[in-house]
Amino acid sequence: MNTHPFGTAGASPMARRRFLQLSAAAAGVTFAAAPLRPPNIVMIYADDLGYGDLGCYGSKIRTPNLDRMAAEGIRFTQFYSANPVCSPSRAALLTGRYPTRTGVPHVIMPPDKTGLADTETTLAALLKPQGYKTMCIGKWHLGHQPQYLPTMRGFDEYYGIPYSNDMTPRPLMHNTETLEEPAVLETLTPRYTQQALQFIERSKNSPFFLYMPHTFPHIPLAASQRFRGKSPLGLYGDVVEELDWSVGEVLTKLKKEGLDNNTLVMFSSDNGPWYQGSPGQLRGRKGSTYEGGVREPFLARFPGHIPRGAVCRGIAGTIDVLPTVARLAGAALPKLPVDGVDIWPLLSAARPNLEREALLYFDGWNVQCARWGKWKLHVARYNSFAYSPAPAGGRINLPLQNPELYDIEQDPTEAYDAAAENPAVVAEITARVERLVAGFPEEVKQAWTQTRARQTAVRPAGALPAPAPRK
Repeated sequence: MNTHPFGTAGASPMARRRFLQLSAAAAGVTFAAAPLRPPNIVMIYADDLGYGDLGCYGSKIRTPNLDRMAAEGIRFTQFYSANPVCSPSRAALLTGRYPTRTGVPHVIMPPDKTGLADTETTLAALLKPQGYKTMCIGKWHLGHQPQYLPTMRGFDEYYGIPYSNDMTPRPLMHNTETLEEPAVLETLTPRYTQQALQFIERSKNSPFFLYMPHTFPHIPLAASQRFRGKSPLGLYGDVVEELDWSVGEVLTKLKKEGLDNNTLVMFSSDNGPWYQGSPGQLRGRKGSTYEGGVREPFLARFPGHIPRGAVCRGIAGTIDVLPTVARLAGAALPKLPVDGVDIWPLLSAARPNLEREALLYFDGWNVQCARWGKWKLHVARYNSFAYSPAPAGGRINLPLQNPELYDIEQDPTEAYDAAAENPAVVAEITARVERLVAGFPEEVKQAWTQTRARQTAVRPAGALPAPAPRK
C-alpha cells in the first residue's frame, strides 16, 4: 500500500494527524493540523524562463510574489530538466519519465501529428481516481491532434494554445473548440489567470490539480497594457513581471478561499532562456545541456508542511514531480517504470540531499551528459549550436574525444575540466550511462551506438572509454 506524509492511503484522520506529528518532529518543522482530504496541487510552469530571471535567484527583474513564495517556502538551487527544449521537458514533468521513453524526444512542430504516447499515464490521470478535479491552462505542446489534447490525457478542462506562440496557426482553445485564431498574445497572461481563479473557485470543495504552463516568456514576447513599458529591463522584464503578478493572484485566491494550508504550489520553467533572459552565471542557454540550458528555478510553498525560507541544494528535477505528488495524494504510481524519485524529504527539509541514480541529459534521442553526485560528465555534443544553421551534412551529435568532467558544486559555470585528475569518476559515470542506456528504447541505444562509432580510431589519452559489452 502506498504511504505518504499524510498517513497511509485510506487511513483515518487520526492516523494521518499522528503521522504528521511524527514527521514534524523528525524534520524539525511545526505542522498545521493534518488535512482531512488529499492536498490540492498547483504546478505553474514558465516557458523559456532562465535560472537567473527571478529576484530570489539574483535578477533585477521585480518578482515580489515569487520572492514571497521562496520566503514562505523552499527554493531549490539544483533543479533540472532532462531535456533543454519545450515538448520533451513537459513530457517528463507530466509522466515522471525521461522524454525519450514517452514518444516525445523532440519539439513537436505543426503539422506533426505525433504526441505523448497513449501508453503514458499523466499526473492528471493519476490523480483522477483520488477524486481530483483537473485543469490545464496555457501551453500544452504534447500533441495538437484531438487524441493528444489535455482533455484526452486526464484533464477535465483545457484553456490555452496547444503549442508555442511562434507556431502557426495559433488558436486559443477551450477544450477542443477554437475560441480565436490567432490568439491575441497581449491578453494571454490575464486570461490564463482569470481561468485559474475561476477553476479554484468552482473546485474548492474537492481536491484539485491545476497545471498552469504559461505561454511566456517564450518569444514573441507580449505583455498587457497594464505591464507594458513598466519594467526597467524592457519587454522581457515586463513579461516576467506580469507572470509574477499572475502567481500572486493565484496565491491570494487560495488564501481567500481558505485553501492555503492544504495546497502545494510549485513554480518552475521548462528549460533555460532562449534569445533573451538570463541563465544567471551559468554556461549555456535553451537547447544546450550545459547548466544554463537544463538548470531551472524551482520554488515550492505549502504552509505548515514546507518550512519557511528554506534553501535546498540537493539534486532534483522535473521527473521527480509525479512520484512526489503521487505519494502526497496517496495515488498508485503508473504501471510503466518511473525515472523520478519522491523528493518530499527535500521539500520538507527533512534531508539535505537524496541518494539517486545518475541523471541523464538528452537532446533528442542522444545522451549528452550525466550527473552523479557533485559530478557532471559531458560525453557528447552537437557540431553546431542549437537553433543555428546546421553545417553541411546536418547537425550531428559527436562524442567528445576527451570527456569533460565538472565539479558542479565547486564549479557551476562548467569552466574547469577535472577529467584528467579523476579518471575513476569518469569511468564510473560512463559505466552508469552504459547500464542505463541498455534499458531505454531502441532509438536511444542506436543513437548512443552511432555517436560512439563516430569517435576517431586514434583514441587520445583520457578519451571516453570504449563501451563495455552488454551482458
